[in-house]
This record gives sequence, structure tokens and C-alpha cells, in this order.
Amino acid sequence: QAKWDEHNTRTRLNDRVTSMDRWREIMARCLTDIDLEIDALTKVKLAAENAIQAKNLCLDVAIECLTFCDSRRDTDVVRDPVEEELLREVKVIEKTKKELQQREVHQQLSCDHWHKVETLELDRQCLSFNITSGNISFKVNPTRIPEGTTALCEWELNNQCIKGRAEAEMRVSVDLQGAITLTIAKTNNELNTQHIATECALRKRIRDMEGALSELRWQEKNTLEEIAEMEEEIQQLEENLRKRTLDLKVAHTRLEIHTYLPHIELCRDQAQYRLTDEVQQLEATIHALQKRTESQDALDALYQQLHHIQTDIDYKTNSLQLDNKCMDTWRKLVVPVEKFEPEVDAVSRTRNLLRNSQLELA
Repeated sequence: QAKWDEHNTRTRLNDRVTSMDRWREIMARCLTDIDLEIDALTKVKLAAENAIQAKNLCLDVAIECLTFCDSRRDTDVVRDPVEEELLREVKVIEKTKKELQQREVHQQLSCDHWHKVETLELDRQCLSFNITSGNISFKVNPTRIPEGTTALCEWELNNQCIKGRAEAEMRVSVDLQGAITLTIAKTNNELNTQHIATECALRKRIRDMEGALSELRWQEKNTLEEIAEMEEEIQQLEENLRKRTLDLKVAHTRLEIHTYLPHIELCRDQAQYRLTDEVQQLEATIHALQKRTESQDALDALYQQLHHIQTDIDYKTNSLQLDNKCMDTWRKLVVPVEKFEPEVDAVSRTRNLLRNSQLELA
């Protein structure tokens, strides 16, 4: 009977040692997994913070470009597609920043990180007690049952609860990482799409502005040529008018002197008829020349048109310079949004956690 009792006791002790060792290994693996989760969660949190910081730079660039748009003058101060895209970009950036910040605050990454560290410390303390601990010794009345002693089933249940809680925390952590990763990728895609739209609008406006400037310079060239031709024509008309006026004075003087002929010599001869015809022709010519010199009004209109064209050229040149500054600022400061590649596959890790849990309990 004694041998049987000893064999039975030894068997139970071996079972206990085996069970304890199995749970020790399970808890050790849980602690290792929690360590990995803490590290992964820290990396994702850092990625979220970096994403928010990157959005600050993009926001500064968009606001600076809007400032350039506000510096346009007179007729060029319009709400065009570029300004609309820039305003839309500011809204997109602020929205993505808000989403990232809300995700970070809502999930309380820092608090979650601290909870896991605290859980890790407690679990390590529990694991530190084993048969090789330095504080084990013979005790008085070791067979007593202390108050609060739990039954074996309760101990097993407690171990299951600890393990389940650790796995639940890890699953929550993996889900959180997946959600943050998805948010970063989504906001990056939205911002990249808006970057492309804004850049296309900028390029189109610069191209349109260059075309408008080219057209205005062509109009300026033609107007200057018309002015030069008209001024030369007016100058020739004035010279002709001056000459015809002198000729008319000569004809008038001749006719006047002809009236001084004495007595019978004062007759209407061919010379007088010719002088009379010449005066009439010269007066008609001078009248026609005077009419043509009234084209000075047309010349003034051309000068006014030239002034409008040159003013518009000045405005368009200023706007084009601002647009080029805007594009230069855009190219220098806005780094293309790179595709976000998470360091950890949240889906695979979730499946691995579930599979490992099932294998351990099997």
C-alpha cells in the first residue's frame, strides 16, 4: 500500500510539474508576444506622429501658395481652379491631420502602451516564482491550508484568464495597428491625389498665362506698328497741308495784285481764270487734308488701347512670376507622398495569434 501511495504521489507530482512547466512555457511565450506587440505598437505610434508632422509641412506649402495667389493685381485677382485646388488641399490636409490625431487620441496609444508594460511587469513577477527561487525553504506547518487558497480548478481557470487577457490585449493591439496603418495609407492616398490635382491646375494656369502674355505682346507689337504708321501718315499730311497752304497764299497774292491793274488792263484774262481755278482746287485740297488730319483722334484711341495692353501685360507678368514662385515652392517643399509600407502584417499576426492559442490549448 505504501509503495502504491508513493507511486501515486510521484505520479501526481510529475503531473503537477508537467502542468506547471507547460503553463510556464505558455506564459513565457505570452510575455514574448507582448514584448513584440509593445515594440510594434510603438513603431506604429511613431509612424502616426511622423505622418502628422509631414502634413504640417504640406499645409505650410499650401498656405504659402495661397498667399502668392492673393498677391495678384487688378483683373488677375480671380477665384480660379488653382486657388480652388489649393483651398481644397488645405481642407484635405487639415482633415487628414484630424483623422490621424483622432485615431491616436481615441485609441489612447500611450495609455495602451503603459498598460502593456504594467501587465508585462506583473506577469514577469508571477513567472519568477519556481522551484529554483532563492527564497524557498522549510516552513512551519507547511500542510496548513492558508486562507484564500484556491482549488486546482480555480488555479487552472486563473491561468486561463491570465492567458486569455494577454491574448485579448495582443489582438486589440494588432487591430489598433491595422486601423492606424489603414488611416495613414488612406490619408496619404487622399493627399497624393490632391497633390496631383493641384499641380495639374498650377501647370494649366501657367500655360494659359504664358499663352495670354504671348497674345498680349503680339497685340502690343501690332498696335505699336499701327501707331508708327499713323504718326508717319499724319506727319506727311501735315507737311502736305503746309505746302498747299503756302501755294494758296501765293495764288491769293497773285489774284490780289491782278486787281490793281489800271483801267482797261483790268480784264478777266486766262491768267485770272487759271488763278481762280487754282485757288478753288487748293482750298478743296486743304479742306480734304484738314479732314484727314482729324485722324489724330484715332491715334489717341490707339495710344489708349496700347496703355490698356501694356497694363494688362504688367498684371499678367506679375501673375506669371507669382505662379512660377508657387510652382518652385511646390517642387522644393512638397515631397511626394510615398506609399506607406507597414512593418507588420496585422492580418497575418491576428491569424497567428488565434492559431497559436488553439494549439496551446489542444
